[in-house]
Amino acid sequence: MAVIYDAARTDLGAFLNRHDDGGARLDLLVPDARCAGCLSKIEREILALPGVASARLNLTQKRLTVEFGKGGEDPAAVVAALERLGYPATPYDPGRAQDAHDREGRRLVLALAVAGFGVMNTMMFSVPIWAGLFGQELGPATRTLMMWFSGVVGAPCALYAGLPFFRSAWRSLKARRANMDVPISIGVLLTLAISFSETVLGGRDAYFDAAVSLLFLLLIGRWLDHRLRARASSAAADLLALQAPSAIVMGPDDALVARPVAEVRPGDRLLLRPGERVPVDCRVLSGASELDNSLLTGETAPVAVSLGGDCRAGALNLSGTLQLVAVARSEDSAVAAIARLVEAGAQAKSRYVRLADKAAGLYVPVVHTVALLTFAGGWALGLGPREALIRAVAVLIVTCPCALGLAVPAVQITASARLFRRGVLVKSGAALERLAEVDHVVFDKTGVLTEGRPRLVDAMPRTLAMAAPLARVSRHPLARALADAAGSGPLASEVTEHAGQGVEGTIDGRRARLGRAAFVGVDGAGSETELWFGFEGDIKIRFRFADSLRPDALETLEALAARGLSVEILSGDVPGAVGRVAEALGVAAWRAGCTPQDKAARMDELAAAGRRVLMVGDGLNDAAALAKAHAAMAPGSALEASQNAADLVFSGERLEPVVAAFDVARSARRRALENFGFAALYNVVAAPAAMLGLVNPFVAAIAMSGSSLIVTLNALRTGLRR
Repeated sequence: MAVIYDAARTDLGAFLNRHDDGGARLDLLVPDARCAGCLSKIEREILALPGVASARLNLTQKRLTVEFGKGGEDPAAVVAALERLGYPATPYDPGRAQDAHDREGRRLVLALAVAGFGVMNTMMFSVPIWAGLFGQELGPATRTLMMWFSGVVGAPCALYAGLPFFRSAWRSLKARRANMDVPISIGVLLTLAISFSETVLGGRDAYFDAAVSLLFLLLIGRWLDHRLRARASSAAADLLALQAPSAIVMGPDDALVARPVAEVRPGDRLLLRPGERVPVDCRVLSGASELDNSLLTGETAPVAVSLGGDCRAGALNLSGTLQLVAVARSEDSAVAAIARLVEAGAQAKSRYVRLADKAAGLYVPVVHTVALLTFAGGWALGLGPREALIRAVAVLIVTCPCALGLAVPAVQITASARLFRRGVLVKSGAALERLAEVDHVVFDKTGVLTEGRPRLVDAMPRTLAMAAPLARVSRHPLARALADAAGSGPLASEVTEHAGQGVEGTIDGRRARLGRAAFVGVDGAGSETELWFGFEGDIKIRFRFADSLRPDALETLEALAARGLSVEILSGDVPGAVGRVAEALGVAAWRAGCTPQDKAARMDELAAAGRRVLMVGDGLNDAAALAKAHAAMAPGSALEASQNAADLVFSGERLEPVVAAFDVARSARRRALENFGFAALYNVVAAPAAMLGLVNPFVAAIAMSGSSLIVTLNALRTGLRR
């Protein structure tokens, strides 16, 4: 049973999250918020309340986050304000939010099934009535009987199938505004009323079939929109899931206690064993090791840490045991900061106002005015109230926004299907619209332009054979790459692994080392991805590693340039590796050593300069930039959080899907604009015809369905090669 929260009786203060500075945060579930218009209205009204410092609505999660200043919290006032706006709210709970989303989906499926049943069965009684149009006239009694049968089947189906539209329209009217569901609801209800009136009075026409057919078509679009939103899962939640669920805390007497990561506080001493992830941002108290930061930076080369070194939450401890001191809470960790950037990017993305929404804003008042003038003008010019009302209803039906509503979704669905067959999954309904507007492309290096697997380069077979016995016994990623290049063979003996430095052992009776330059006895370290090897008292050998380019990387960048797009590379790798890739691909603009915040800031810089950016990345360090970019793509091999932050995901080893997606997106934009043009032309012709009585509600329903069919057929041309 659903729990109803009464703001006047429920102590909402229990749901406040209080900050150390005296402020507080309230998270509310607003299940009826659906569009950019809802977002702007809710945020504007809540922000105007006394004591509210900020208000952010996440449409994907239906979560409203309200920040209060010190001593100014009044959660009841926020809930009451939402009620006045027509958006009932409850304290946010992820489980309840998912349940609400699932319930909405079930209601739409059931309404669609009822509408489909109504269409099929109402037609059984409508077809004999239509036969009179072709000279096969029914008797008055038989016609009336068929009309009653049609009403008995069609009216209940229409009333039930129309509930999603009726509820939305009622909430809108209560808030003293009108959305697109208002004319739909008025048209359906008036059509049913006129049809019953005609049936009772023995009239000639009833339009039960038109009402239920209209709802069936509209529910298809509503359900498809729901499915698209269901796929847009929150990337921020996936990012936070990367944090370790618990931490080993060392007590005053060095006793070890496992605690949930949320209970770890700055100053707590932690023990981190090999193979475990850093639970919160920490600093090393004792020990040495190497950390795999690939989840955070996207780069595969391990990073050595020792006394005083920083460890970020989410990093994987590879070798030594570390004693750490926590320097931040879990909600203030590097991963949590990236998650907030991702959520902020998704929030900004939800503000994107589609062309259909702009057209709808003009449509609603115009259609209402035209229908009202038709009724009043017809009555004033001598028509009876019945005939004037039929003409007004015909105006509402013939100008129903079905073609307008399908103009974009039909194109998106067709384009998504074509891209799916080419290995590209489109996750967001508006992604293709944004992709078509892109004029600048930013690529991550590792795992995107390159294959993401370090490979040994420029190694002589003799030197490779010398180092291979040590490489085969090491767990270091670069050592494994060296061992893979050498193949199977003997192993070193008396092996000792030095955390954060390398591995030492005996090969054919001689002591040898493999690892960092200083560990092997070489002064300084280069800017390359490298390992050093040497026998004790002998020469030292350097092994360089590189990440191979994807096979069609150069071809893809040339194709993007041919389409007028500029290209840039942002990477967390060392300058030498990034510079070589940029030179090989002919890219002049590149940056190395970028943090997640650096990449997100670069997205903001480009947006401020008026650029519309496509970001292509695969690592956790790309997630915030992916969310902030105008459009975003990720390879199928990418981290799950990055895939969720992206709008499109492509599979395979090639980059060609990036070009294909861009081409299809531009084609989709052309088809959508053509559909809008046709919808406008259709309404310019059909509305006057209905006002003049040339179109009755039945013909209006057929014309409306025909316009929807034309829009759909035109959408099928999306992505076809000319």
